[in-house]
Amino acid sequence: MRLRHSALPFSARRSGARRIATLLTALALSLPLVQAQADDRAMRDALEAARNQQWEGVDFGAIEAHPLAGYVEYHRLRSRLPQLEPRQVLGFIDRHADSPLGEWLRGQAIAQYGHAGRYDSLLAVADGEPSGTARQCYYYTAKLGSDPAAAAEGGLGLWMVGRSQPDACDTLFGTLRSQGVIGEQQIWERKMLAWQAGESGLASFLGRQLGSRWEGARAAMAQLGGDFAAVTRVPACLGPECRASGPLFAAAMHGFTRADTEAALEAWRKIGPHLPIEREHRAGIERDLIFYSLVRDIRHNRGWVDQSLAERSDADLLELRVRAALGERDWRGVLEWLSRMEPDTRDDTRWHYWAGRAQEQLGDDARAREAYARAAEGRSFFGFAAADRLGQPYALNLERNGFDESFRDQVARWPAVQRTEALLRINEPGLAASEWYGAVERATAREARALADYAQRRGWHAKLVQTTITGRMWDALEWRFPEAYREHFLHWGRMTGVDPYLLMGIARRESAYNPEAVSPAGARGLMQVMPGTATQLARQLGISDPGPYGVLDPELNIRLGSTYIRDMLDRYRGNRIAAAAAYNAGPGRVDRWLADAPEEFDLFVESIPFRETRLYVQAVLSYRAIFESLANGGSSQGVSMLSPTEKTVRYDRSLLARNSS
Repeated sequence: MRLRHSALPFSARRSGARRIATLLTALALSLPLVQAQADDRAMRDALEAARNQQWEGVDFGAIEAHPLAGYVEYHRLRSRLPQLEPRQVLGFIDRHADSPLGEWLRGQAIAQYGHAGRYDSLLAVADGEPSGTARQCYYYTAKLGSDPAAAAEGGLGLWMVGRSQPDACDTLFGTLRSQGVIGEQQIWERKMLAWQAGESGLASFLGRQLGSRWEGARAAMAQLGGDFAAVTRVPACLGPECRASGPLFAAAMHGFTRADTEAALEAWRKIGPHLPIEREHRAGIERDLIFYSLVRDIRHNRGWVDQSLAERSDADLLELRVRAALGERDWRGVLEWLSRMEPDTRDDTRWHYWAGRAQEQLGDDARAREAYARAAEGRSFFGFAAADRLGQPYALNLERNGFDESFRDQVARWPAVQRTEALLRINEPGLAASEWYGAVERATAREARALADYAQRRGWHAKLVQTTITGRMWDALEWRFPEAYREHFLHWGRMTGVDPYLLMGIARRESAYNPEAVSPAGARGLMQVMPGTATQLARQLGISDPGPYGVLDPELNIRLGSTYIRDMLDRYRGNRIAAAAAYNAGPGRVDRWLADAPEEFDLFVESIPFRETRLYVQAVLSYRAIFESLANGGSSQGVSMLSPTEKTVRYDRSLLARNSS
């Protein structure tokens, strides 16, 4: 028997209606998602076709309203260069002023117009000197007719380098030579730059363009090429009106100083006062001599170095001299050389700390505390070390930011945000990064913080960190040091017995939380593990070799990095300063540094000869203190950057465990 609908019980009819309504609602909600996915597929296909100039494969109707339609238009306009008219380029730039696309097309137009000789069109789209040597050469070539003075100045700057320049520079250089702007003097100066840079082919090419008046200078260069010590035997006056002397002696002394600094200074003291060379060449020679004498700790040169350095204010040279005084425990010298720094340079946490240490060693406790107090205002290794000496909490200067939900909804609809999201959806992470960081650079301070807030809520850890750097949000610590991969750090910290905040500090310094980071040397992942090291650690752990791509897995990378730093901690009796240095520079180097090290922790850190490692150790230890403070609700109360043992132990070979000797 068939039942009529009305014969069904009321409850059954209501239940069926609800199910139908639910299905219809779900269908209605899914339709936009399905349509968005279809739109993204069409966009992905269109972009791929546009890159390959396969315009028949682009469904312009399907992508017209897509937020990434400008990317296809960019490739279409680019393909029409250099025939494309400047007004069309400028129109595109105006329409996409809030995206990298506009400047990308400007750069392409400059290169294409320059190559085609359309110089008026190039100047019409240029907005000042472009980036990139080839484009700069085209730009100044275009300026030859309308602004010859600017063309000459820009062209000379491009000429005066010790390496070959691209073919795009040929017309510019040829014209400047025909005009006499680039003459034999400029050819000789560039030849010396090429010789100094080891570009023998370019040096020979330039030498063939010199006349007979430069024969003596060429002969002197040949003599010096085989023996820098001959600098005391070649004539002082070389070339027309002695104009070859300055560039030649500058290049020769640079090579001599690098090869044998002590002998180079002896030669310079013999010939320097009598050479007819320009002030800039003399200053460059003496700068090299001071730099290498200090870096190589040549005590025989110290008297001359101090006399010469007293007449200069080079911040990097004075830093080297202060570090030399610290290594010798010359506390009065530390204060003297600090006093010679420019006020802006001297007003740095690091130098306030060392001024305090020097005053303390000299018995002036009041001035020492004053200097430590200034240093303790800083959020850094030496700022925290100063706070420890004063027995006070660390100055985190923590900035907190918050936005209401209505404003967050607005941010999500910003065009740059929508383009970034769309690029990520179609698997274009590089373009997405360009969109995002370009938006941060153009943003106001509040807008940049709104973008950082968005990145945090989306879980874009690496983008978040880079956003704070691009936006100079130095006090936004919760964004600069996000809780990325926290559970993995805590787990592998427990499993290996390593302080998890130390692991976080290492990962933050190594990769800024980019799990796909690959260094020029090949180190990979969050904790920048070398593939060879990963293989050894995998064998040690009894797991499969992850290979160069498997090591990028965040959890595995953290496990391997945690194991390696544990081994370094075991090697150095649990000392995190030495272990961090070894993580960056290798244990062999750290063993050697400990053999000659000062005894106190701060002097050991300052004595690390590699600037990269010196800064690395300071960053990692200060970062771990920041991570612990953030986990403590943003308070540094009870947080200590170093353990009592790390502050008091002797930093020498006694720090090595016996089985590591």
